[in-house]
Amino acid sequence: MSSKDWIEKDYYAALGVQKSASSDEIKKSYRKLARESHPDHNPGDPKAEERFKAVSEAYAVLGDEKKRREYDEMRSLFGSGAFRRNARGAGQPGGMPFDVSDLFGGAGGGGEARFGGGGLGDLFSSIFTGGGAGGAARPRGPARGRDVETEVALDFPDAVRGVTLPLTLRAPGVCETCHGNGAKPGTQPVACPVCHGAGVTTRNQGSFSFSEPCRNCQGVGTVVEEKCPECHGTGGVTKTRTLNVRFPAGVADGQRIRLAGRGEPGERGGPAGDLFVHVKVRPDELFGRTGDDLTLTVPITFAEAVLGIDLRVPTLDGTVTLRVPPGTPSGRVLRARGKGVVRRDGHAGDLLVTLDVVVPATLSDEARAALETFAEQTPPAAREHLDARVRRFS
Repeated sequence: MSSKDWIEKDYYAALGVQKSASSDEIKKSYRKLARESHPDHNPGDPKAEERFKAVSEAYAVLGDEKKRREYDEMRSLFGSGAFRRNARGAGQPGGMPFDVSDLFGGAGGGGEARFGGGGLGDLFSSIFTGGGAGGAARPRGPARGRDVETEVALDFPDAVRGVTLPLTLRAPGVCETCHGNGAKPGTQPVACPVCHGAGVTTRNQGSFSFSEPCRNCQGVGTVVEEKCPECHGTGGVTKTRTLNVRFPAGVADGQRIRLAGRGEPGERGGPAGDLFVHVKVRPDELFGRTGDDLTLTVPITFAEAVLGIDLRVPTLDGTVTLRVPPGTPSGRVLRARGKGVVRRDGHAGDLLVTLDVVVPATLSDEARAALETFAEQTPPAAREHLDARVRRFS
């Protein structure tokens, strides 16, 4: 896409969100619209395909914080009439005289105009060429492929230990007939006759020259005269492929893993996009997780809490024995060091065991008699501070 697109296109409207939308709201809207308009769900529908391209283009800008900030600033600058022409035909910001070379940081004022964290020359270099911009348009080359997102559910132990799983995707891949260049076997793409291989065309308007992607070759710089019979000149075909994805030890629920270059291939040999795998961890029936620590709740009897016990509990890899000291209250946490999540750097979390003293709902006559005898010989609980407050209301 060109910077001219940034000025003319409303990417917020394309995604159906407000300008103040959060990153999560933008992502949620993009996923919904991309699913609805994806060509696989709308075969033979050119309007859906155009809609899918528009949504993807909008998310490529608004989904990137830096690009979104520059997009907002550029549209604000041009939309506010910051550049007007006076009666003599000179461009003026806000109606005031100015030197075009100052705008791009090349004037002798000693300072560089700043905009969005960089010079205005950096911001407008892809829009203006000549007339003060001082730069020549560079060919854009084959377009990069779109990023692909998918979700994988992992069992709790696999997420803790790490695992390699095969991931099957049905998505565009490089055409094996033309090897991605879109040309019929035995032929090659040739330089575009309109832009002569530059990938951009330039038109003059007043003091400025505007450059935009060549419409004949879509900014690639080359055209295919004899198209590949398999991919019809696009360089890619939809196919099923299987990837072996390594999930590192300690991967967490909701984490996103990026596989560079494993997304959709670029048109006619362009670089591939990335594959983003969203991890969903299934809950375990025994263990929980807090950071690098594993958690486990173990019930014990009243007698075990009072007298103490050597308690053997499971871990993900075996068992460990913990000493429960006499007089342990319910809710106390015991720590088994190094029995939690082990990271690739060798750091290991702990296993945190919470003791839950179980109170029986029913007792046999013998147990009740024994407990009553125990109660008679046991000092009462220290409730003097509570009893004092109760007496005030008696």
